[in-house]
Amino acid sequence: MADLKPVMNVAELEAFMEREFPQMRMGADTTRIEAVGPGTATLRLGFSERNLRPGGTISGPAMMALADYAMYAAVLAHIGPVGLAVTTSFHMDFMRRPEQADILAEARLMKLGRVLAVGAIELTQAGASGPVAHGTCTYSIPPSASPAGGGETAEAASRKPARRKWGNWLPHR
Repeated sequence: MADLKPVMNVAELEAFMEREFPQMRMGADTTRIEAVGPGTATLRLGFSERNLRPGGTISGPAMMALADYAMYAAVLAHIGPVGLAVTTSFHMDFMRRPEQADILAEARLMKLGRVLAVGAIELTQAGASGPVAHGTCTYSIPPSASPAGGGETAEAASRKPARRKWGNWLPHR
């Protein structure tokens, strides 16, 4: 989906997240948005002992939160500040044990439609070969938001002519 253009930059996303989603920062400020691009968002989970599980490895819940947050950032970067876009499906495969170091999550939109956004997230670590984990995620987009720049208000949507249902396009005899 390289033809997508972000409508929010990193600073705008960070400000929105700080205002609308402050619980991501409670206790530690370890996750930050590094970049947004056409159909993508990259986030970094800074290494912190709070994210370790017994055995000294970064926990699955910390990596899953990072992946979901990265997809949320990718979706919002492309539809605008729509707080009620929500996860409807999430799947994660853990591929290898991560080191005690920062983790990068690159979320890539595979589909951005009127009501759903589908994407993939790859978690990696600098200097390591191959991904640490891979996830897929689907987000529900509220009816008042329109993808790829230019939110649409509910009022504007109500003025649109009704869509024709399948089969109504055939000429009547």
